[in-house]
Amino acid sequence: MVTMRDVAALAGVSITTVSHVINETRPVAGDTRERVQKAIDETGYTGDAIARSLVMGGTKSLGLAVSLVSHPYFAELIAAIESEATRNGYSLVLIDTRDTPESEQTAVRMLRSRRVDGLLLTPSAGAGGSLVLPELKKLGIPTVLVDRLTVAKDIDQVGPENVQATSGLVKHLAELGHRRIGIVCGKAGVATTEERILGYRLGLGRAGLKWDEALVSQSGWLAPLLDQDDPATAVVAADHLVTVGMLHEARARGLKLGTDLAVVAYDEVEWATLIEPPLTTLAQPVEEIGRTAVKLLLAKIADPTRPPETIRLAPSLMHRQSCGC
Repeated sequence: MVTMRDVAALAGVSITTVSHVINETRPVAGDTRERVQKAIDETGYTGDAIARSLVMGGTKSLGLAVSLVSHPYFAELIAAIESEATRNGYSLVLIDTRDTPESEQTAVRMLRSRRVDGLLLTPSAGAGGSLVLPELKKLGIPTVLVDRLTVAKDIDQVGPENVQATSGLVKHLAELGHRRIGIVCGKAGVATTEERILGYRLGLGRAGLKWDEALVSQSGWLAPLLDQDDPATAVVAADHLVTVGMLHEARARGLKLGTDLAVVAYDEVEWATLIEPPLTTLAQPVEEIGRTAVKLLLAKIADPTRPPETIRLAPSLMHRQSCGC
């Protein structure tokens, strides 16, 4: 194993100087720093993270517990979090919660056993993080909730704004003359799903339309909204996976988007402009959510007494033609 002594010998400096360059604990002359960095590159020196954590009192690592579902949103979110963590000199330890309370608790405890300096958590569906949040708060572990937020005011959290944004989609469809506007949602018990249904209901009220439970499908399927005596003429898809299923159903029935059925979706997809007509969506600021989550966590690590914040970032309307415009 390459040691700091090997790097020092190759660079022609003391071990202390190498330590100062690596840990940035004292200014080092530019040419000396370059020699040390060149020696590090040539030897492939990585240091001893465990030993460093004992000296520094931290591991310079952050834990991310999230459901690793097949969803482009989460892949983009993880990439943004890792990029911001790396930019600040932290490594990221990722673990799958499988979106169940029990697996989530196991995942979080495993991250704690790795002695991560702080935790980023997307709470599991239905549990609202109830199995782990009290534990994390009691232990005083710096934690930030990401994407799926709670009504709690005693924890840092950042995610998309769902209520007003979904209300705006319904308002747009109502302004186009639709009176039978439905919504198709995915997994029940997920905070984002509940907030988008609330936004849908708010949008109906603002448009002077009555709430009709028959126009809400929480199974993820479009069919129940179309197989009615008075079917929906416009539909809001609550997430990316729901959108895919809706498009398959519409095609199977020979329905033309924007003409036979107006469709808008919460979640931008990379193929939105490749279908005909192009899909009207709400694009979440995924990269900003990831960066903000890391910044909140590092601020909490630096000052555990700072007041918690809840930050909701508004999505952007990508106005295309599937809505009928």
